[in-house]
Amino acid sequence: MLMNPVQSVDQGRRRLLQTSGAFALAGLPAWGAAAPAAPAAPAAPLARLVLAGPPAIVSAPLIHMAETQALAGVAERVEFTPWRDPDQLRVMALGRKADVLAMPSNVSANLYNRGAGVTLLSISTWGALWIVTRDGARRTLADFRGEEIAVPFRGDMPDLMLQLLTARQGLDVRRDFRVRYVPTPMEAMQLLITRRVRHALLSEPAVSLALRKTQSFPLGLVAPELHRGADLQQEWGRVFQRAPRIPQAGIAAVGALRGQGAALAAVDAAYARSVAWCRAHPQECGRMVAARIDLLTPDAVADALATSQLDAVPAQRARAEIDFFFQQLLARDPALLGGRLPDSGFFHSPAQPHASNAAPASSHCGLSSGRSCHTT
Repeated sequence: MLMNPVQSVDQGRRRLLQTSGAFALAGLPAWGAAAPAAPAAPAAPLARLVLAGPPAIVSAPLIHMAETQALAGVAERVEFTPWRDPDQLRVMALGRKADVLAMPSNVSANLYNRGAGVTLLSISTWGALWIVTRDGARRTLADFRGEEIAVPFRGDMPDLMLQLLTARQGLDVRRDFRVRYVPTPMEAMQLLITRRVRHALLSEPAVSLALRKTQSFPLGLVAPELHRGADLQQEWGRVFQRAPRIPQAGIAAVGALRGQGAALAAVDAAYARSVAWCRAHPQECGRMVAARIDLLTPDAVADALATSQLDAVPAQRARAEIDFFFQQLLARDPALLGGRLPDSGFFHSPAQPHASNAAPASSHCGLSSGRSCHTT
């Protein structure tokens, strides 16, 4: 029997959050808490700035920033490191293993609400989710009723979108579909191209990679013909009667960097420039990304750039769309966001320094207990 996504936070993740909360209870700074407000500009460049992201299109601009030293005035050395799954992302954010992370928007809000010290800078991925299928006639989620679908990252993106969109249409994932959860998008893709499943929910560039692989020699001789089936962005627009764009993922600052206004502004501006460059130079960007992330190919990344809604929108400007998305998640399961909508301190505002949002030692919620924090 499939578990409800409410129960998807495993015990390991709970222990991680509880361990973090112990710092707050002991009166020590939380791992992700902001440093005291810094001057508008640092006295000297940072020694090292670490950018991190998943094997997804949201990471392409970060890789370009690292490759071109776009932040040379901010740090002497800028590095990119990949994260493979949402649990590793949480470890990196809580343990200050990176300074700027590409992450799903709901994960950044959850961390913020649990006192982990996260500031959302911008949303850049507005649509990159598809069900890739061997049956080109299936174009909506309802067309997949009764079918087995491989889905990565149980309880996280993109599973949350599948749960949300099917429920909105009166469907139940446990009852109306046969979901086969797998650890990563690449494993879902492998099941699909080796004919072990007929459908898989994938995000770009895994979608384009699957389509490319099944058309290439010699795999194309035995692999099935694949198609883009249900476009989850179009499903979102149709069932909610909104524009077909989802504030799916973006970049966030963690730790002490949150208190450095000039550095944050430089990161934000450089990311927007790199988004524009990647869209204008998909082949060159594809080569950069493929050199940094195993299994991806330049052509697949270029294809993904052409089909994804990649647009860097500052967090404050995107807030109305983010809040609507978060309200849908909150209504389904408050724990997905840490119990409440994030307040204004979550959204980067260039004119305001970022204060710590670490949970107070007397709190009975959040990191220390693993329970959701609710406002009164």
